Amino acid sequence: MSHAIKPFVLNVPQGDLDDLARRLDMTRWPTPSPIEDGRQGPPLAKLRALAEHWRHHYDWRRCEATLNDLGQFQTEIDGVDIHFLHIRSPHEDAMPLLMLHGWPGSVLEFRHVIDPLVNPAAHGGEASQAFHLVIPSMPGFGFSGHPTEPGWNVGRIALAWITLMNRLGYQRWGVQGGDWGAMVALTLGHMAPDGLAGLHLNFVPFQPAQEEIAQATPDERRMLDDAARYEHQYSAYMKLQGTRPQSVAFGLADSPVGLASWIYALFQDVSDSGGDPERVFSLDDMIDDIMLYWLPNAGPSSARLYWEGFQAMQAGGMPHAPVPVPTGISMFPAEQLRLSRRWAERRFQNLVHFREADRGGHFAALEAPDRFVEDVRQTFGTLR
Repeated sequence: MSHAIKPFVLNVPQGDLDDLARRLDMTRWPTPSPIEDGRQGPPLAKLRALAEHWRHHYDWRRCEATLNDLGQFQTEIDGVDIHFLHIRSPHEDAMPLLMLHGWPGSVLEFRHVIDPLVNPAAHGGEASQAFHLVIPSMPGFGFSGHPTEPGWNVGRIALAWITLMNRLGYQRWGVQGGDWGAMVALTLGHMAPDGLAGLHLNFVPFQPAQEEIAQATPDERRMLDDAARYEHQYSAYMKLQGTRPQSVAFGLADSPVGLASWIYALFQDVSDSGGDPERVFSLDDMIDDIMLYWLPNAGPSSARLYWEGFQAMQAGGMPHAPVPVPTGISMFPAEQLRLSRRWAERRFQNLVHFREADRGGHFAALEAPDRFVEDVRQTFGTLR
């Protein structure tokens, strides 16, 4: 098995882009929903507008050049080719930081925070706050390989990322994560491998205890109400992908608009946009993310991570002991699953930073990059 780290240069065949154009032209649209306000899913007019932009105004080569300019690499870990961005700061003593996306995110989720973290002096910070960034595509996501055997759950992914950081020669490093990236980060926090300095999370999955529910403050009650709304109104994608991911796989592989609508629903439902994601994200940013699922046919393979997660939960799930590694937490107001500082202190032995932001949602690095960067800097300020 090769441990080589190889440069990875994207040059998508024009034939793949021509095929995409034909599929967009041939889209068979559904009839309008009787309720076109988002409650039944993405409104027809919104998806038509996105597809129109995608077909006639979107430029994949711009996105491709962005990824190539950032610095892409590939290495094989545990039988899967792992794609990752590796952006070193000009400050040699910068702290290595592993940044982990989830679904339906991608390495481009961090595009607006990369330079502020790598070059802090150019963005209101100090050279002593610089990071070297390692941003992998999860197995089955983006341009990483698709696992061909079951078992690629968050524990196995966590072990892969330890291997990756060791292979890059980093002896002391931090982790940042949201969504599935937060699940992997928490797993790393429980593992506490040599060299892991700390965590920063913008998502913390947890189940409140009965006494926490009974003693909830008004703010905590709002958090519980939002979590219940997510469970009852927004979580159908999670239940389908966690139980029958192959049911939706065929549509995600065959229809670009089908894939786009499946992803757009999350931009709509869990961002700080009031159900109008175009107010928060540019069409190009949303389509860039969708393309990292469409081009490598990662819609089906990424969905299977939910099935792996459900299987792992049935087998025991996450440890119940508090996380021993120093941790910083950012709670963004439109994140549907939030916890209070009081609840966090019970679950993290060393909570070095906690802040509730004034804006932003589930895609925090895209929605509120300034708040995100500030919290990452503060979390690791005492851990370097």
